[in-house]
Amino acid sequence: MPECKSFIVDHMGGSQRLVGQSVAIIPTFQLESGELVEQVPVAYKTWGKLNASKSNVMVICHAFTGSSDVSDWWGPLLGPNKAFDTSNFFIICLNVTGSPYGSLSPCTINPQTGKRYGPDFPLTTIRDDIRLHRQVLDMLGVQEIAICIGGSLGGMQVLEWAMYGEHYVRNVVVIATSARHSAWGISWGEAQRQAIYSDPAFDAGHYPLTTQPASGLGAARMSALLTYRTRNSFQSRFGRRTMANTVDDRTGSQVYSAQSYLRYQGDKFIKRFDANCYIAITRKMDAHDISYGRGDFISVLESITQPALIIGIESDGLFTINEQYEISEHLPRAKMVAIESPDGHDGFLLEFNQLDGHIKEFINEHLPDFAPSMDPDDSVLEDTLHPVKSSLFGEAETDVMKW
Repeated sequence: MPECKSFIVDHMGGSQRLVGQSVAIIPTFQLESGELVEQVPVAYKTWGKLNASKSNVMVICHAFTGSSDVSDWWGPLLGPNKAFDTSNFFIICLNVTGSPYGSLSPCTINPQTGKRYGPDFPLTTIRDDIRLHRQVLDMLGVQEIAICIGGSLGGMQVLEWAMYGEHYVRNVVVIATSARHSAWGISWGEAQRQAIYSDPAFDAGHYPLTTQPASGLGAARMSALLTYRTRNSFQSRFGRRTMANTVDDRTGSQVYSAQSYLRYQGDKFIKRFDANCYIAITRKMDAHDISYGRGDFISVLESITQPALIIGIESDGLFTINEQYEISEHLPRAKMVAIESPDGHDGFLLEFNQLDGHIKEFINEHLPDFAPSMDPDDSVLEDTLHPVKSSLFGEAETDVMKW
């Protein structure tokens, strides 16, 4: 049985304690590539209590740069009588491989060499993640998953969970994602990797963690932020405003507020993420194809027979809503809903009231024994979108996500 212990995140030359997070150590694990890895850490965090039948499990899957701390990015949905009802469900979020927040990653010490994996970190897939996460749930005695929920990269994970079948994963909520990563998504990932590679400090990935390629990683993050939003949301927020008494050191020209915002977010990001990890996760997303090795794409989708709620965002330019319609069209028991948001892909981390309502309604229909309150007084309010965080991690940093 895998070892389980409390965990202190150690990355980028420093450490942060993620309150309440644990880590399971899987002694050996064979990746989809065939490579064998040893002493594999899998970080996770839980809320609520497992019931006697061990059947009240809600698995929440995090997005690209998130951690296992759901309160960082979906905090307003987490708690009694919220969509993620901690009074009814045992909720668990497990960190994916490649992430610097606890699971196996380029920051992990390779037991074969005594050094960090760094650029030698192997390709890990979403399918690898779900097989690892299944081992942790087995360790915890989980008999079945009542519902699995995730958006973006998290939605890719949900689709892989669904492949275990309805006897194990009873219901799924798939948000702002695709069943196979598009050429558009692959291309944006490549552009972001090239920004990192072009930084001389990258040194083919052999940089010291204390002096990583900051300019390249910051540029990659700035590029990614543009794909998460929309042209109109940036125009509405910034227009052509400039920063008072600010001149660009390199060009001597005025600095527009949109430029300043992107630079600020890039500078913030390099303090909490790792460049090799960024590369590893974009490669993981590139490899995502639910049908790989399983047969015809449509037939594989049709084999996902669980009740499924598919949520898309009308303005999403990264994972277009047509990709969610494609999923819902071929899942036999799927319901498709569209979220209205001016903010593009980030709508899945912003439109809390809409998400709360749709997910609660789905749970009430398919899991009535665990149904949260539908009282309007228990809904998420726009003026309460500032959850208390127990860590510095997560995709939905307040000043990024809520303008």
